[in-house]
Amino acid sequence: MTYLKKFVVPILVFLVVVSNASSSAANGGESQVPSQLVGFSQAIPPFATAKDGDITRGVNYASGSAGIRDESGNKLGTHVSLNKQLENHRNIISRLANIMGNQTDCLLNKCLYTVGMGSNDYINNYFLPQSPARTLFSPDQYAAELIDQYSQQIKSLHDAGARKMALFGLGLIGCTPFEMASSGNNGSCADNINSAAQLFNGRLVSLVDELNKELADAKVTYINMTGITTGGDPSRIGIKVVNAGCCPINNVGQCVPNSIPCPNRNEYAFFDGFHPTEIVNKVSAARCYKADSPSDAYPFDISHLVQG
Repeated sequence: MTYLKKFVVPILVFLVVVSNASSSAANGGESQVPSQLVGFSQAIPPFATAKDGDITRGVNYASGSAGIRDESGNKLGTHVSLNKQLENHRNIISRLANIMGNQTDCLLNKCLYTVGMGSNDYINNYFLPQSPARTLFSPDQYAAELIDQYSQQIKSLHDAGARKMALFGLGLIGCTPFEMASSGNNGSCADNINSAAQLFNGRLVSLVDELNKELADAKVTYINMTGITTGGDPSRIGIKVVNAGCCPINNVGQCVPNSIPCPNRNEYAFFDGFHPTEIVNKVSAARCYKADSPSDAYPFDISHLVQG
């Protein structure tokens, strides 16, 4: 536990909209909330600016619009795909070795790795108009392709020393304000997107079982973001608006530059067209760490993952 409270490696925790993952659309550092729950008082530094004095306590590789597939998110400009994030992690390992020498492997084995990928492979790839992926794959075939590639990426993370990994499933990405407004269903959720996401989630659970059998020296768990983010009445935490963002939204679902966000963001589930507000992130992160329901995580929540 000593090492875990010093070093958490978030490849991508939830979904962020900026390359500098020390901040987020929700103005609350959504990628940082889980790190606070395991003992951090400060945000994990992003890879782009992490100095040698920072990296011994953790690195955040998160990149807005990044995906499992390299082309996912290309329409939104420069981003760091999961493959590139893994390359950046190997760079950090080399820097750690210069600092810690033969203690590097021991540290890496005791770190907590949180990985949440897949949303952009649907929202900013498969379900884009005239998407090449959608002409090549049925939804089930695409989920299989994603999980096959994801499996290799997670195994490469294991090869680099990861032994405690939390893999985040997809939420109801068809129920974001942007997708609801774009679905043509009179403001209802885009059921085709949600159905595709659940195909991915089902295969991700199977992948977790496979990894736990194949990687005998590792512990891997699945975080059920659909269950966590849809369970309960949002008004119980003060949420009044679930179908619109706190800020004015442009044609790609992000806040209009220089626009003024709502003054009562704690009453909104979403900050922009896609990303949850800080209050939603905090409540969700608490359930990721310590499950409220047996369905929140499989086979165990993050509090159990970090033990030992």
